[in-house]
Amino acid sequence: MATVEDVKEFKKEHQELIPGLPNEIAEICLLHVPYPYQPLVRSVSSSWNRAISNPSFTLSKKNLSNPHLFVLAFHTVTSKIQWQSLDPSSNRWFILPPMPLQNDTVCPTSFSCASLQRQGKIFVMRGTCSETETFVYRAAVNKWLKASEMITGRKSFFAAEEVNGRIVTVGESGTDIYDPENDTWKRCSKFTGELDRYETVVNGGKLYVTEGWWWPFAVRPRGWVYELENDTWREMGEGMKDGWTGVSVSVCGRVFMIPDVDLAMKVYDEVTDTWRCVGGERLPRENMKKPFVVRGLGDRIYVVSLGLKVVIGSVVVDDSDDVCGVKVTWQVLEGTEVFGEFAPSSCQVMYA
Repeated sequence: MATVEDVKEFKKEHQELIPGLPNEIAEICLLHVPYPYQPLVRSVSSSWNRAISNPSFTLSKKNLSNPHLFVLAFHTVTSKIQWQSLDPSSNRWFILPPMPLQNDTVCPTSFSCASLQRQGKIFVMRGTCSETETFVYRAAVNKWLKASEMITGRKSFFAAEEVNGRIVTVGESGTDIYDPENDTWKRCSKFTGELDRYETVVNGGKLYVTEGWWWPFAVRPRGWVYELENDTWREMGEGMKDGWTGVSVSVCGRVFMIPDVDLAMKVYDEVTDTWRCVGGERLPRENMKKPFVVRGLGDRIYVVSLGLKVVIGSVVVDDSDDVCGVKVTWQVLEGTEVFGEFAPSSCQVMYA
Protein backbone atom coordinates (compact mmCIF):
# COMPACT_ATOMS: atom_id res chain seq x y z
CA MET A 1 0.00 0.00 0.00
CA ALA A 2 1.36 3.38 -0.98
CA THR A 3 2.40 5.67 1.83
CA VAL A 4 1.81 9.41 2.02
CA GLU A 5 5.47 9.95 1.15
CA ASP A 6 5.12 7.76 -1.97
CA VAL A 7 2.11 9.78 -3.12
CA LYS A 8 3.96 13.04 -2.57
CA GLU A 9 6.97 11.75 -4.49
CA PHE A 10 4.76 10.60 -7.39
CA LYS A 11 3.06 14.00 -7.60
CA LYS A 12 6.44 15.70 -7.41
CA GLU A 13 7.81 13.70 -10.33
CA HIS A 14 4.67 14.11 -12.45
CA GLN A 15 3.98 17.75 -11.66
CA GLU A 16 3.11 19.83 -14.71
CA LEU A 17 6.02 22.06 -15.71
CA ILE A 18 3.66 24.61 -17.23
CA PRO A 19 -0.01 24.28 -16.18
CA GLY A 20 -2.22 23.29 -19.09
CA LEU A 21 0.63 22.01 -21.29
CA PRO A 22 1.97 18.47 -21.66
CA ASN A 23 5.44 18.22 -20.14
CA GLU A 24 6.91 17.37 -23.56
CA ILE A 25 5.72 20.72 -24.92
CA ALA A 26 6.75 22.54 -21.74
CA GLU A 27 10.28 21.16 -22.04
CA ILE A 28 10.51 22.51 -25.58
CA CYS A 29 9.53 25.93 -24.22
CA LEU A 30 12.28 25.70 -21.58
CA LEU A 31 14.79 24.68 -24.22
CA HIS A 32 14.19 27.98 -26.03
CA VAL A 33 14.96 30.13 -23.00
CA PRO A 34 17.99 32.03 -24.36
CA TYR A 35 21.42 32.51 -22.82
CA PRO A 36 22.18 33.92 -20.26
CA TYR A 37 18.75 33.46 -18.64
CA GLN A 38 18.80 29.65 -18.58
CA PRO A 39 20.26 29.46 -15.04
CA LEU A 40 17.41 31.64 -13.75
CA VAL A 41 14.97 28.89 -14.72
CA ARG A 42 16.31 26.78 -11.86
CA SER A 43 14.93 29.21 -9.28
CA VAL A 44 11.35 29.17 -10.64
CA SER A 45 10.39 25.80 -9.18
CA SER A 46 11.88 22.47 -8.17
CA SER A 47 10.21 20.80 -11.18
CA TRP A 48 11.88 23.24 -13.59
CA ASN A 49 15.19 22.71 -11.85
CA ARG A 50 14.87 18.92 -12.23
CA ALA A 51 13.87 19.29 -15.89
CA ILE A 52 16.84 21.38 -16.98
CA SER A 53 19.24 19.28 -14.85
CA ASN A 54 18.28 16.12 -16.74
CA PRO A 55 21.14 14.92 -19.01
CA SER A 56 18.74 14.54 -21.96
CA PHE A 57 17.70 18.19 -21.55
CA THR A 58 21.34 19.28 -21.51
CA LEU A 59 22.01 17.33 -24.71
CA SER A 60 18.98 18.81 -26.45
CA LYS A 61 20.00 22.30 -25.33
CA LYS A 62 23.40 21.89 -26.98
CA ASN A 63 21.71 21.07 -30.29
CA LEU A 64 19.56 24.22 -30.07
CA SER A 65 22.28 26.59 -28.83
CA ASN A 66 23.42 29.52 -30.96
CA PRO A 67 26.98 30.82 -31.30
CA HIS A 68 27.84 33.67 -28.93
CA LEU A 69 30.92 35.86 -28.90
CA PHE A 70 32.73 36.18 -25.56
CA VAL A 71 35.25 39.00 -25.15
CA LEU A 72 37.81 39.61 -22.43
CA ALA A 73 38.39 43.37 -22.49
CA PHE A 74 40.21 45.95 -20.41
CA HIS A 75 39.38 49.59 -19.78
CA THR A 76 41.99 51.76 -21.50
CA VAL A 77 41.95 54.30 -18.64
CA THR A 78 41.45 52.28 -15.44
CA SER A 79 42.90 48.94 -16.69
CA LYS A 80 39.90 47.17 -15.18
CA ILE A 81 39.14 43.89 -16.96
CA GLN A 82 35.76 42.32 -17.62
CA TRP A 83 34.11 39.65 -19.75
CA GLN A 84 31.08 40.36 -21.91
CA SER A 85 29.10 38.24 -24.35
CA LEU A 86 27.44 39.20 -27.62
CA ASP A 87 24.50 37.45 -29.23
CA PRO A 88 25.13 38.19 -32.92
CA SER A 89 21.56 37.30 -33.89
CA SER A 90 20.12 40.12 -31.74
CA ASN A 91 23.25 42.29 -31.37
CA ARG A 92 22.72 42.31 -27.60
CA TRP A 93 25.59 42.41 -25.11
CA PHE A 94 25.61 40.78 -21.68
CA ILE A 95 28.10 41.36 -18.87
CA LEU A 96 29.46 38.13 -17.39
CA PRO A 97 30.02 37.64 -13.66
CA PRO A 98 33.53 38.73 -12.66
CA MET A 99 36.26 36.13 -12.45
CA PRO A 100 37.12 35.22 -8.83
CA LEU A 101 40.23 37.42 -8.77
CA GLN A 102 41.55 39.30 -5.80
CA ASN A 103 42.17 42.30 -8.03
CA ASP A 104 40.40 43.10 -11.33
CA THR A 105 43.01 45.64 -12.48
CA VAL A 106 45.68 43.08 -13.31
CA CYS A 107 47.72 43.12 -16.52
CA PRO A 108 45.71 41.63 -19.45
CA THR A 109 48.84 40.01 -20.91
CA SER A 110 49.08 37.76 -17.85
CA PHE A 111 45.98 35.91 -19.11
CA SER A 112 45.59 33.39 -21.88
CA CYS A 113 42.24 31.94 -22.89
CA ALA A 114 40.81 28.94 -24.75
CA SER A 115 37.40 27.31 -25.02
CA LEU A 116 35.49 24.14 -25.73
CA GLN A 117 33.06 25.58 -28.25
CA ARG A 118 30.44 22.81 -28.24
CA GLN A 119 30.48 22.41 -24.46
CA GLY A 120 30.11 26.13 -23.77
CA LYS A 121 33.18 26.38 -21.53
CA ILE A 122 35.89 29.04 -21.37
CA PHE A 123 39.25 28.36 -19.73
CA VAL A 124 41.31 31.28 -18.48
CA MET A 125 44.89 30.72 -17.38
CA ARG A 126 46.63 33.44 -15.42
CA GLY A 127 50.37 33.07 -15.13
CA THR A 128 53.13 35.12 -13.56
CA CYS A 129 56.59 34.25 -12.35
CA SER A 130 55.28 33.63 -8.82
CA GLU A 131 51.74 32.24 -9.18
CA THR A 132 49.30 30.55 -11.53
CA GLU A 133 45.53 30.27 -11.61
CA THR A 134 43.01 28.52 -13.85
CA PHE A 135 39.36 29.53 -14.11
CA VAL A 136 36.52 27.81 -15.97
CA TYR A 137 33.37 29.57 -17.12
CA ARG A 138 30.28 27.46 -17.88
CA ALA A 139 27.66 29.16 -20.00
CA ALA A 140 25.03 26.65 -18.87
CA VAL A 141 25.11 28.06 -15.32
CA ASN A 142 26.70 31.47 -16.04
CA LYS A 143 29.36 30.95 -13.37
CA TRP A 144 33.13 30.90 -12.92
CA LEU A 145 34.86 28.12 -11.03
CA LYS A 146 38.48 27.64 -10.06
CA ALA A 147 40.27 24.67 -11.59
CA SER A 148 43.63 23.02 -11.01
CA GLU A 149 46.58 25.38 -11.21
CA MET A 150 49.16 25.14 -13.94
CA ILE A 151 52.28 23.20 -13.11
CA THR A 152 54.72 26.11 -12.95
CA GLY A 153 54.75 29.89 -13.02
CA ARG A 154 54.64 31.72 -16.34
CA LYS A 155 56.23 34.76 -17.84
CA SER A 156 53.99 37.58 -19.02
CA PHE A 157 53.66 36.16 -22.53
CA PHE A 158 52.31 32.67 -23.02
CA ALA A 159 49.71 31.14 -25.29
CA ALA A 160 46.81 28.73 -24.84
CA GLU A 161 44.63 26.97 -27.40
CA GLU A 162 42.18 24.07 -27.52
CA VAL A 163 43.51 21.10 -29.46
CA ASN A 164 41.35 17.99 -29.80
CA GLY A 165 39.50 18.62 -26.55
CA ARG A 166 42.63 19.49 -24.55
CA ILE A 167 43.92 22.91 -23.49
CA VAL A 168 47.53 23.34 -24.59
CA THR A 169 49.62 26.12 -23.05
CA VAL A 170 53.08 27.04 -24.25
CA GLY A 171 55.64 29.46 -22.88
CA GLU A 172 59.23 29.78 -21.79
CA SER A 173 58.70 27.37 -18.90
CA GLY A 174 57.41 24.54 -21.08
CA THR A 175 54.41 22.96 -22.76
CA ASP A 176 51.56 21.92 -20.48
CA ILE A 177 48.29 20.20 -21.34
CA TYR A 178 45.10 20.47 -19.32
CA ASP A 179 42.51 17.68 -19.37
CA PRO A 180 39.08 19.28 -18.71
CA GLU A 181 37.45 15.93 -17.99
CA ASN A 182 39.82 15.07 -15.14
CA ASP A 183 40.83 18.60 -14.12
CA THR A 184 44.51 17.67 -14.36
CA TRP A 185 47.65 19.18 -15.91
CA LYS A 186 50.45 17.25 -17.59
CA ARG A 187 53.92 18.41 -18.55
CA CYS A 188 54.72 17.57 -22.19
CA SER A 189 57.49 18.08 -24.70
CA LYS A 190 59.60 21.13 -23.85
CA PHE A 191 59.23 24.11 -26.14
CA THR A 192 62.80 24.78 -27.24
CA GLY A 193 62.02 27.93 -29.19
CA GLU A 194 62.34 31.49 -27.97
CA LEU A 195 59.66 34.07 -28.70
CA ASP A 196 59.16 37.60 -27.42
CA ARG A 197 55.40 37.45 -28.04
CA TYR A 198 52.92 34.88 -29.25
CA GLU A 199 50.47 34.66 -32.13
CA THR A 200 48.78 31.26 -32.31
CA VAL A 201 46.24 29.31 -34.32
CA VAL A 202 45.08 25.68 -34.31
CA ASN A 203 44.28 23.77 -37.49
CA GLY A 204 44.15 20.07 -38.23
CA GLY A 205 45.20 19.08 -34.71
CA LYS A 206 48.34 21.24 -34.90
CA LEU A 207 49.20 24.31 -32.86
CA TYR A 208 51.03 26.99 -34.86
CA VAL A 209 53.01 29.49 -32.79
CA THR A 210 54.84 32.55 -34.13
CA GLU A 211 55.83 36.03 -33.04
CA GLY A 212 55.17 37.53 -36.49
CA TRP A 213 56.87 40.61 -37.85
CA TRP A 214 57.23 43.54 -35.50
CA TRP A 215 58.96 46.88 -35.41
CA PRO A 216 61.65 47.66 -36.45
CA PHE A 217 61.50 44.54 -38.70
CA ALA A 218 65.24 43.95 -38.25
CA VAL A 219 64.87 40.25 -37.42
CA ARG A 220 62.92 37.65 -39.36
CA PRO A 221 60.06 36.11 -37.36
CA ARG A 222 60.43 32.77 -35.64
CA GLY A 223 57.75 30.08 -35.56
CA TRP A 224 57.10 26.52 -34.50
CA VAL A 225 54.41 23.84 -34.88
CA TYR A 226 53.25 21.51 -32.13
CA GLU A 227 51.56 18.18 -32.89
CA LEU A 228 49.55 16.95 -29.91
CA GLU A 229 49.24 13.38 -31.17
CA ASN A 230 53.02 12.91 -31.26
CA ASP A 231 53.89 15.46 -28.55
CA THR A 232 56.53 16.97 -30.82
CA TRP A 233 57.70 20.43 -31.86
CA ARG A 234 59.16 21.37 -35.24
CA GLU A 235 60.09 24.60 -36.93
CA MET A 236 57.43 26.32 -39.00
CA GLY A 237 57.81 26.49 -42.77
CA GLU A 238 59.72 29.52 -44.02
CA GLY A 239 56.88 30.70 -46.22
CA MET A 240 54.32 30.48 -43.44
CA LYS A 241 56.26 32.42 -40.83
CA ASP A 242 57.63 35.03 -43.27
CA GLY A 243 54.15 35.74 -44.64
CA TRP A 244 52.45 35.84 -41.24
CA THR A 245 51.91 39.60 -40.98
CA GLY A 246 48.73 39.92 -38.93
CA VAL A 247 46.21 38.12 -36.73
CA SER A 248 45.29 34.57 -37.63
CA VAL A 249 42.19 32.38 -37.46
CA SER A 250 41.18 28.87 -38.53
CA VAL A 251 37.90 28.25 -40.38
CA CYS A 252 36.79 25.75 -43.00
CA GLY A 253 39.89 23.65 -42.31
CA ARG A 254 42.23 26.45 -43.40
CA VAL A 255 44.44 29.04 -41.72
CA PHE A 256 43.55 32.65 -42.56
CA MET A 257 45.48 35.81 -41.77
CA ILE A 258 44.14 39.37 -41.53
CA PRO A 259 47.07 41.70 -42.32
CA ASP A 260 47.98 44.52 -39.96
CA VAL A 261 47.56 46.96 -42.85
CA ASP A 262 44.64 47.48 -45.22
CA LEU A 263 45.29 44.59 -47.58
CA ALA A 264 43.25 41.57 -48.63
CA MET A 265 42.92 38.72 -46.17
CA LYS A 266 45.14 35.75 -46.99
CA VAL A 267 44.82 31.98 -46.70
CA TYR A 268 47.73 29.61 -46.17
CA ASP A 269 48.50 26.88 -48.72
CA GLU A 270 50.36 24.11 -46.90
CA VAL A 271 51.35 22.31 -50.10
CA THR A 272 53.26 25.28 -51.54
CA ASP A 273 54.09 26.92 -48.17
CA THR A 274 52.67 30.22 -49.42
CA TRP A 275 49.95 32.72 -48.49
CA ARG A 276 47.34 33.51 -51.14
CA CYS A 277 44.98 36.47 -51.29
CA VAL A 278 41.34 35.72 -50.51
CA GLY A 279 38.69 36.90 -52.94
CA GLY A 280 35.59 38.89 -52.07
CA GLU A 281 35.55 41.85 -49.72
CA ARG A 282 38.29 43.35 -47.59
CA LEU A 283 37.88 43.77 -43.85
CA PRO A 284 35.77 46.94 -43.36
CA ARG A 285 38.26 48.99 -41.33
CA GLU A 286 36.52 52.38 -41.63
CA ASN A 287 35.35 52.43 -38.00
CA MET A 288 37.74 49.82 -36.62
CA LYS A 289 40.90 50.60 -34.67
CA LYS A 290 43.52 48.26 -33.24
CA PRO A 291 43.92 46.09 -31.30
CA PHE A 292 42.15 43.33 -33.23
CA VAL A 293 41.28 39.94 -31.77
CA VAL A 294 39.78 37.22 -33.94
CA ARG A 295 38.19 33.80 -33.60
CA GLY A 296 36.49 31.38 -35.98
CA LEU A 297 33.59 28.93 -35.82
CA GLY A 298 32.26 26.93 -38.74
CA ASP A 299 32.54 29.18 -41.77
CA ARG A 300 32.40 32.44 -39.78
CA ILE A 301 35.22 34.78 -38.73
CA TYR A 302 34.56 37.09 -35.79
CA VAL A 303 36.75 40.21 -35.46
CA VAL A 304 36.62 42.52 -32.43
CA SER A 305 38.39 45.89 -32.34
CA LEU A 306 38.80 48.87 -30.02
CA GLY A 307 35.48 49.91 -28.48
CA LEU A 308 34.32 46.30 -28.92
CA LYS A 309 33.20 46.94 -32.48
CA VAL A 310 32.42 43.63 -34.20
CA VAL A 311 32.42 42.45 -37.80
CA ILE A 312 31.60 38.91 -38.94
CA GLY A 313 33.04 37.37 -42.09
CA SER A 314 31.33 34.56 -44.02
CA VAL A 315 33.78 32.30 -45.84
CA VAL A 316 32.87 30.39 -48.99
CA VAL A 317 35.24 27.74 -50.34
CA ASP A 318 35.15 26.66 -53.99
CA ASP A 319 37.72 23.94 -54.59
CA SER A 320 37.08 24.09 -58.35
CA ASP A 321 38.66 27.55 -58.47
CA ASP A 322 42.33 27.01 -59.32
CA VAL A 323 43.37 30.56 -58.41
CA CYS A 324 42.39 30.65 -54.72
CA GLY A 325 38.95 29.14 -54.29
CA VAL A 326 38.11 31.17 -51.19
CA LYS A 327 35.93 34.26 -50.87
CA VAL A 328 34.71 36.27 -47.88
CA THR A 329 31.92 38.76 -47.27
CA TRP A 330 31.62 40.91 -44.15
CA GLN A 331 28.74 41.95 -41.93
CA VAL A 332 29.22 45.01 -39.69
CA LEU A 333 27.33 44.89 -36.40
CA GLU A 334 26.13 48.20 -35.03
CA GLY A 335 28.32 49.16 -32.08
CA THR A 336 27.46 50.70 -28.73
CA GLU A 337 29.12 53.68 -27.06
CA VAL A 338 29.00 51.94 -23.69
CA PHE A 339 32.20 50.05 -24.50
CA GLY A 340 33.94 52.98 -26.19
CA GLU A 341 36.90 52.92 -23.79
CA PHE A 342 37.32 49.14 -23.73
CA ALA A 343 39.94 47.30 -25.77
CA PRO A 344 39.73 43.56 -26.49
CA SER A 345 42.42 41.29 -25.10
CA SER A 346 40.97 37.93 -26.20
CA CYS A 347 37.78 36.53 -27.68
CA GLN A 348 36.12 33.14 -27.87
CA VAL A 349 33.14 31.94 -29.91
CA MET A 350 31.07 29.08 -28.56
CA TYR A 351 27.56 27.74 -28.24
CA ALA A 352 25.59 29.01 -25.26
